[in-house]
Amino acid sequence: MWRVYANDPHARINLGIRRRLAPLLANSRRKMELLNTMLFSMPGTPIIYYGDEIGMGDNIYLGDRNGCRTPMQWSPDRNAGFSRANPQQLHLPIIIDPEYHYEAVNVENQQKNLSSLLWWMRRVIAMRKNFKAFSRGSLEFLFPDNAKVLAFLRRYENETIVVAVNLSRFAQSAELDLSRFAGCVPMEVFSRNLFRPIKKSRYVITLGPHAHYWFALQAPAEGRRASKKRVVPAINASAELQTLLADAPRGLLEREILPNYIQSCRWFGSKARTFRHLKVIEQPAILSDADAAQLWFVEVNYLDGPTETYALPVKIASGDAARAVFQSAPHAVIARFAGNEETILFDAIWDAKFRAKLFEAIARHEVMKGGAGNLVAIGGKTLETDPAAISGKSQVLAGEQSNSSMLFDNKFFLKLYRKLEDGVNPDVEINRFLTEQSSFANVPPFIGAIEYRRVKSEPTVVCLLQSAVANEGDGWTLTLDAVGRYYERVLGQKADLLNETTPPGALLDELIGGVYPDKAKLLGQRTGELHLALASCPDNPAFRPEPFNAMAQRSVYQTMRASLRRAFTLLEKKITDLPAAFRDEAREVLAAEEEILAREKRLLDRRTNAAKIRIHGDYHLGQLLYTGKDFVILDFEGEPARALGERKLKRSALRDVAGMMRSFQYAAYSALWQPAMRSEDVPFLERWADLWYRQMGSVFLQSYLSTATSAIFVPQNSEDFQIILEAYLLDKAVYEIGYELNHRPDWVVIPIRGIKHILKSA
Repeated sequence: MWRVYANDPHARINLGIRRRLAPLLANSRRKMELLNTMLFSMPGTPIIYYGDEIGMGDNIYLGDRNGCRTPMQWSPDRNAGFSRANPQQLHLPIIIDPEYHYEAVNVENQQKNLSSLLWWMRRVIAMRKNFKAFSRGSLEFLFPDNAKVLAFLRRYENETIVVAVNLSRFAQSAELDLSRFAGCVPMEVFSRNLFRPIKKSRYVITLGPHAHYWFALQAPAEGRRASKKRVVPAINASAELQTLLADAPRGLLEREILPNYIQSCRWFGSKARTFRHLKVIEQPAILSDADAAQLWFVEVNYLDGPTETYALPVKIASGDAARAVFQSAPHAVIARFAGNEETILFDAIWDAKFRAKLFEAIARHEVMKGGAGNLVAIGGKTLETDPAAISGKSQVLAGEQSNSSMLFDNKFFLKLYRKLEDGVNPDVEINRFLTEQSSFANVPPFIGAIEYRRVKSEPTVVCLLQSAVANEGDGWTLTLDAVGRYYERVLGQKADLLNETTPPGALLDELIGGVYPDKAKLLGQRTGELHLALASCPDNPAFRPEPFNAMAQRSVYQTMRASLRRAFTLLEKKITDLPAAFRDEAREVLAAEEEILAREKRLLDRRTNAAKIRIHGDYHLGQLLYTGKDFVILDFEGEPARALGERKLKRSALRDVAGMMRSFQYAAYSALWQPAMRSEDVPFLERWADLWYRQMGSVFLQSYLSTATSAIFVPQNSEDFQIILEAYLLDKAVYEIGYELNHRPDWVVIPIRGIKHILKSA
């Protein structure tokens, strides 16, 4: 230790070394981060010696251990801000070594520099507090084949953290035995980025010089977890799809197997309802082979709701193919067949042949016959003018909620609608209209679709095929990153901002930065252009603008009033379940019910000339893709919980505008509650979160108005515009109260504060 860390005899004391961490490590930032990471990864409570959080130096020429007892360096002022006394009166001198001089290394400077060691230490400490495994969990070393890489597990209850550090100054690779966690996905805790899933084989990890990782092991996706708990049932029948729909097997299938399976699927949206019975009403074959997949239409009847129909593609696999499905998608296994050889019935979207056939059917405009109707593939103009070679490379995309999505060779995107309703799906209808009949280019081009057609019935859309869009992520992720950087800049000037009650506009603009406001402005422009495109075809009855007359206004108001009554009844009922810190604010909003109703009722007093048009219907930051230069707008399906006919109604364009403005507030608070955020900083940042989202909402709205200011769907009277927009903002926030109370009670503060701000700034 002396030879490596204390060449100068003055640094030695007895058998130890009297140095602070920075001079001990030759002021290497990487080594300081590495050793602190190891310290914070160990059991118990880590102790940080004062000054090590900013990389302070020492004075080894002082006696005893006084070299590490020098005054704390708070600022570049006199005596490093430690004391205002005469410097000669100090008990111990301040550090004036040029490398660690107090004018360069001090808290004040590092507080303003978001890349400083001080800020890095704050983030690590805040992250450590999020995991009980670090302080009280077990410690288990992994002994990788590369001795320069130290790896170990910290485990406590359902938390498992993998710590890997590279003790070498050169890049290293190591293999870790994580086979017991096969199927889990490592998540790097600071970036929250997901790494490759763990398999039965050794897990290969590469680390840069003195690099380090904290990985939180996440169990397989929600659907897979459910499948492990669900015991796969057995069917005593021959392994043929037609046989399954014979009398005895069909009864078991429709009575037990399919109801249990469907309720475990993420795309099934009626889990809270009570089943009456289920029936397979149609089963067209997708391929002509003997073992071809079929697309079952499953009709579900409820005791407490209307009948629904779901699409369930099914196929039988055995041997290696069955084992492959079990390994890659165990949640897709519906049932197994009794017998010696492993044979299963599974969801056919996990079969490459089935996916390829759907693509081929659209490309060739095929017709697939069923019992009561036919599956008819239709192609758009894009496919006719740009025929693409069909690739066998396809994959199922994770993360879909109400539908299932597939990607073909990174060029084409195919969506299988799970819940089927008679009539053209607005997602297909609007996407095709924008692609073929308007000049709006910021949507994925429509390629084709598959419809189910019967005599005397409207066609039912089953699939949509679009061009895939190369992108850098969705608008939600982009916005969270921007808000996170904004919060860092605010915290960097916390000392100066503590007394700021109403920050000047120039200061707020500086803190927000110039990049994201430009994106918000571009988004407002694209939103205006979208609405202009949707209102551009008066000859098309489905897209012809209609007057927003008195009857339409009364209908909107009645809907708002009913929504307000439902949400506030629920809020009143559950107010005692809310966190204590938010209850007073909730009561304040409850007391404002009559005021909210009065503001919404002002809709009835106005006679605007603004028209109703087709709109997006479920517009928020998650419905955008950012290409690096521009935004692409997705998913015109509308709110899935609403009936198809309701989603196709023409409405005020300001409903979309209000939805996006509310999404800015959700992004601001979501970024505020990220795990890496220090809990002690959150109360200070809440006011700045409100300032950010209102500023971005204003930038978005002004850009929208400058694009669509003279459009027929925008009220020309500024007072009319204000009243309608305010009513839709309030209605959206009221809807969010009901949603959050049922799903995320801790988040109900977002719409509650949103309502307070809307009423206050009206």
